[in-house]
Amino acid sequence: MFKGIYLQEKPCVLRGGTKFSLAAGAAAILLAVTGAAHSQGLPQGIVEARTLQTSAVATAEPLSLAKAIELALQGNPEVAAATRQLEATEGQVLQGRSRPNPELAYSLEDTRSKTRTQSWQLSLPVELGGKRSARTKAAEKAREQAQAQLAELKATVRANVAAAYFDVLTAQERLVLAGDSVALAKSSTDTVAKRVAAGKVSPVEESKARVAEAGVRVELAQAASEQRNALSRLFALLGRIDAPFTVLEGKAENLPSVPSLADLQPLISSSPGVVLARIEVERRKALSELEQSKRVPDVTVSVGMQRSNETQRNVLLFGVSVPLPVFDRNQGNLLEALKLEDKARDELQGATVRLHSEVAQARERLSTINAEVQALQQDVLPGAKSAYDAATIGFENGKFNFLEVLDAQRTYFTAKSQYLKALGEAHRAAADIDRLLGGSTVSGLISTHN
Repeated sequence: MFKGIYLQEKPCVLRGGTKFSLAAGAAAILLAVTGAAHSQGLPQGIVEARTLQTSAVATAEPLSLAKAIELALQGNPEVAAATRQLEATEGQVLQGRSRPNPELAYSLEDTRSKTRTQSWQLSLPVELGGKRSARTKAAEKAREQAQAQLAELKATVRANVAAAYFDVLTAQERLVLAGDSVALAKSSTDTVAKRVAAGKVSPVEESKARVAEAGVRVELAQAASEQRNALSRLFALLGRIDAPFTVLEGKAENLPSVPSLADLQPLISSSPGVVLARIEVERRKALSELEQSKRVPDVTVSVGMQRSNETQRNVLLFGVSVPLPVFDRNQGNLLEALKLEDKARDELQGATVRLHSEVAQARERLSTINAEVQALQQDVLPGAKSAYDAATIGFENGKFNFLEVLDAQRTYFTAKSQYLKALGEAHRAAADIDRLLGGSTVSGLISTHN
């Protein structure tokens, strides 16, 4: 059930001031599960396998965010496919630089040997109007476009890996929180059972305590499932199906800094989306120039020799052919290219406006979530924890009933869950900013908040 739990050393304070680490908390959960396995009569081999998995977690090599991003860029299938697309554009550039092939022609007049005439002719097309340079420029712009698409995809992968990485960290925190909740619920159930046995409270109170404990155990199972799913999403981004157990470095509480909007706005012009739209304008312009060059007809120069068996003489042949642009002046293709160039300019303007709006929204979301996290951390959580401790102590001394303890416990763990959810949202907002700006933010949101 708890295969692949990633342990983080983080001191926590329980009722009475007792401190313990996240690793110790998760280990306690694993020991409880192992004990439950023994009590349920599971085979000894399964129990030993779970113990070995726990040891593997403890000795696994830590995985940092920078290392995860590096592995993703190396093993992500989409990045590999985009790299192959970039390599394929080299063929377009090579083909664009090629000159037209010469043509060798042979003709025979009269099949009778005495009056037979044979001709050999070599024709060489000569491109005019700058067709070759225009064709090469268009191919080079297509290569630049593929490079920009690869850079945009890498920025997206980096952001997705960062978001998934911190999703795992927050899922770990949520799992430990659920384990703490189970331990406290079990302690409360034991306390109520003792008071029932002493005749101080009604047996109904014990039933309520056991129902509450069962509900918390369901939440523990859900938290374990969510943690496994978060790990699966992270390793999928790394391009791996079966990944070894790895301890994640860093803490979910390390909030990313909030950059000022004035520092972010100038970076939009170099963001992957805007760069890609700008290169598309340049590529369309190059294609318009290529279609414009095709309006100039090419000249074909030919030279050859003709031999007549009747006169026994060789005759030198020389010719020049030029197509006459009377009907087809490539006007349709040129008009289409010009309109597509205008369309690309409009898309560039739209991409710039959209990026300004999306960056501003992501930055505002990050600022709001950071404020929410600080409020939860400084005011809500301490207050809820204090109220829960007071209710628990009061219940033990007979001053409060168990419903008040359950309500205080529910309030505290709800606030803690809200805090962890806000942490995850903050890291996702920071990842969105880095994705939009291609990881060029001055605050280094992804690289420094690990």
